[in-house]
Amino acid sequence: MKASRKVILLVAIILLVVLFFAFDLGRFFSLDYIVEQRDVLQQEVDQHPGISGIIFFLIYVAVTGLSLPGAAVMTVLGGALFGLFFGLVLVSFASAIGATLAFLASRVLFRDTVQRRFGDSLRTVNKGVEQDGSFYLFGLRLVPLFPFFVINLVMGLTPMKTLRFYWVSQLGMLPGTIVYVNAGTQLGQVDSLGGILSPQLIGSFVLLAIFPIIARSIMNLIKRRRLLKNYSRPDAFDRNLIVIGAGSAGLVTAYIAAATKASVTLIEKHKMGGDCLNTGCVPSKTLIKSARIAHDARRGGQFGVETLGVNVDFPAVMERVQSVIKTIEPHDSIERYTSLGVDCVTGEARIVDPWRVEVDGKTLTTRNIVIATGARPFVPPIPGIDLVPYYTSDTVWELRQAPKNLLILGGGPIGCELAQAFARLDVPVVQIDQAPRILSREDDDAAQLVTGSLVADGVDLRTGARAERFEKDGDSYRLIYQQDGEEKQVEFDTLLLAVGRKANTESLGLEALGIETNDNGTLQVDETLQTRIPGIYACGDVAGPYQFTHAAAHQAWYASVNSLFGSFKTFKVDYRVLPWTTFTDPEVARVGLNEQEAKEQGVAFEVTTYSLDELDRAIAEGETEGFVKVLTPPGKDRILGATVVGNHAGELITEFISAMKHGYGLNKILGTIHVYPTLSEANKFAAGNWKKAHAPESALRWLERFHAWRRA
Repeated sequence: MKASRKVILLVAIILLVVLFFAFDLGRFFSLDYIVEQRDVLQQEVDQHPGISGIIFFLIYVAVTGLSLPGAAVMTVLGGALFGLFFGLVLVSFASAIGATLAFLASRVLFRDTVQRRFGDSLRTVNKGVEQDGSFYLFGLRLVPLFPFFVINLVMGLTPMKTLRFYWVSQLGMLPGTIVYVNAGTQLGQVDSLGGILSPQLIGSFVLLAIFPIIARSIMNLIKRRRLLKNYSRPDAFDRNLIVIGAGSAGLVTAYIAAATKASVTLIEKHKMGGDCLNTGCVPSKTLIKSARIAHDARRGGQFGVETLGVNVDFPAVMERVQSVIKTIEPHDSIERYTSLGVDCVTGEARIVDPWRVEVDGKTLTTRNIVIATGARPFVPPIPGIDLVPYYTSDTVWELRQAPKNLLILGGGPIGCELAQAFARLDVPVVQIDQAPRILSREDDDAAQLVTGSLVADGVDLRTGARAERFEKDGDSYRLIYQQDGEEKQVEFDTLLLAVGRKANTESLGLEALGIETNDNGTLQVDETLQTRIPGIYACGDVAGPYQFTHAAAHQAWYASVNSLFGSFKTFKVDYRVLPWTTFTDPEVARVGLNEQEAKEQGVAFEVTTYSLDELDRAIAEGETEGFVKVLTPPGKDRILGATVVGNHAGELITEFISAMKHGYGLNKILGTIHVYPTLSEANKFAAGNWKKAHAPESALRWLERFHAWRRA
């Protein structure tokens, strides 16, 4: 609705409400008045029943639609004048229609503004209303303790459908309406409205209000039994929990279970520690460090330190990667977890039923199961790829000789990190991505800085390039791809695939259990991480939606607690403050919304930035490339999201993570002492820029006059 129409509607409502109180119309809606005038009103109804019913109906709709006091009295009057049946029909429909009009008025006048300003905070509420709004509204309607006009106005601010609001309201208000209308038929015995509802009756309504919750619990129990009826439950269980997969998610799940004194078995078919330790975070960051040393050595002249050249011993670099893995390995070892109380089993697991897991021919029984089998690199079905001996982020660590020409497919975080690292280690790198730019999930300004750095380090970056086929010619290979409408080719001797990951769900026996997967291959789980089969949960990369080590560890808490204690209390996974970092140089770290996501979601925001080329410590270290960018609601310091690009961005983002998690804004970051000179001052200076942009100009002008007066 146009703003002018909104204004007209608002003015009309205000005018009617003002007239109601100005002319003291409320006196006609008192119990004393209707008792005194009952005979007169009854005579009018007897003489003109149809017109009287219509007038009563319209007045009732107007009173409830304008949220005026008097609905309870009119409900009693309806029973007194029209009897139980017709009074109930009139009041039931009039109250529901009036409530819906109030609901619509609130929606038209205020919902857009409220959702625009507080949409991010209301996201969980909105989702809850969309999923379970009928239960919430029905329960509120059944309990007369809640003012119905408040319910009407508040619900108008939510995404609830109008028709649903109407019929749930009519159904939910019906028991209370019956009580009041029936009281009206005995009007001579009613001393006060408060006397109509006895404590026992209110208690009955409360029990009726929680009936939907009880009913849903009963339905869930019935559904659970139906899903489990085809399986034979053991008389006793060997353990409380079996965790399949010993990566980050599985290790944390097993650790929490053991810490809470549960009997837990952890099954791993390959290596403890999973991808993060063996093929992911640890080896890649080790490689990046060696690459950074080589890069810094080459630019030593900028700092007055001349080098005679950089000699990269590629086999030594790759051996160091393995050395670091072995150093960290004991943290995730069988020995350590056994000492913590976890029963560690090596072998391939297959889920037989909701209580049994088979490992290499041996059957283990358990009350609950958590699947944490992780993911593996996705191999795209490009014609001719079977002709090429390719590597992935899992197998590239087998390299001991530097490639002569390395081709990397993929422009995501893994592809960019490895492309830059290998280029800095004197490996000729061509990186191809079919997207228009790399790091498509990040803002364009962040991606552009990384693009410039990759190119400066010697990466031959080709975006907007779609791989068509691979060809082999003797001992050489080439990729044919489309770019800008032309067919082009690139020759290489080593191929590295970094085009995404696929969840490990094969050979677990999930198909027989009917556990379904999403379009991206991850397992379908609910908000508690439970699959469709009660007692079987999933967490980490195999469950998604985020495939980060810290996200897997975060999910592991929910999977372990919900599986072990879900009979008493379950917890929905909270993804509201989930950060991540791409460890290129410069690093790109983010938490919450960035600009492109805020625009896509229609969230109102303003942007505050601070450039690192203004920071003393960054200038001293020669690391001035990057920025701090913070999104806030217009005029407010609450943080919607932050992006940090630059040296050690993954460390700097932590302050914004804490702020978002604990609900404090830029003003408090600005008021916090930061050590000088440090990179963390960039966060404070970004907060300072926000404060400058929101300085109270009128107050400052008065202060200027005050100081001028003092000087005079």
